[in-house]
Amino acid sequence: MKPRDQYLKVEDVSKTFTSRQTLGDRIARGLARKGPPPGLKAVSGVTLDLAKGQTLGLVGESGCGKSTLGRIMAGIHSPSEGSVRIDGLPVMEQGKKTTTAVQTVFQDPFASLDPRMKVGDAVAEGPILHGLVMPAMAQKYVERWFQRVGLDPSLSHRYPHQFSGGQRQRIAIARALAMQPKLLICDEPVASLDVSIQAQVINLFLELRRELELTCVFISHDLSVVRHVSDRVAVMYLGRIVELGETQSVFDRPAHPYTAALLDSVPRIAAEGEALVEFKPIEGEIPSPLNPPPGCHFAPRCPRATPECSASAPALAEVAPGRRAACHYAQQELREAAARQVA
Repeated sequence: MKPRDQYLKVEDVSKTFTSRQTLGDRIARGLARKGPPPGLKAVSGVTLDLAKGQTLGLVGESGCGKSTLGRIMAGIHSPSEGSVRIDGLPVMEQGKKTTTAVQTVFQDPFASLDPRMKVGDAVAEGPILHGLVMPAMAQKYVERWFQRVGLDPSLSHRYPHQFSGGQRQRIAIARALAMQPKLLICDEPVASLDVSIQAQVINLFLELRRELELTCVFISHDLSVVRHVSDRVAVMYLGRIVELGETQSVFDRPAHPYTAALLDSVPRIAAEGEALVEFKPIEGEIPSPLNPPPGCHFAPRCPRATPECSASAPALAEVAPGRRAACHYAQQELREAAARQVA
């Protein structure tokens, strides 16, 4: 991707959460100066980019660091290492502008809305605070956003508990978009909704993305949803990006064994005339992020693992045009294919 197309650029980002209790024990024992404090490395050396107007799907098993990475992109967490830039400007150096540059739609709309605040006031609060709308014009501004997300503007005087889950998520989307963000982070936005309501919210998201030319990061463990809404997809495992590329290409021809295992683990119903689709759960358990395995983190569960996989961590390297994978096996296949072409 050319530099001018890198609207969102995440470069070598890592995030470590330290345990205060464990650190306190170390200090009490006089060990504070003997090495860094212990911690959980939730995100490790993540590098990716996204063009303006595109949607990046971020997928992986629970606990892989997806939400932490999303919060770093939003400026909620500061990275322990690395940087995040939006349109060339560091997110963490924008001060108060960060809250307008990036907005987040969270998984649980009831938890993210203040139960004591009318929903119209919740949508208007940010734009008024940041000077996007004058207080006298706030009501009309809110009503326009309610209409855009498919809600009756007259409902803006109600409280969150008076709405269904799908309606609350529409309100959360209206609140985020009312800030006129450059980047929208959607963190499992439909996971807590009924299937029929999920479809409505996803269709609303796609409609608004086209209408407003939004640049989005869509975090989810639901591969079918990610495939439907994303232009590019990044697959995470235990804090690292293991595969990155165009959505259709990654889903049709996964390069990393973990991506292939994720796709095989999704239950599917065979169409009429097709052979029975076998459900293959990923074998083994996710290692503890407090004590990850050496080398490739997926090696203990990988059917293609070799001694090299446990000895050294593979870099995220190009394995096909526009495709990158952190896998010794995929990179070896690429080298062998190149050698055959030369021969």
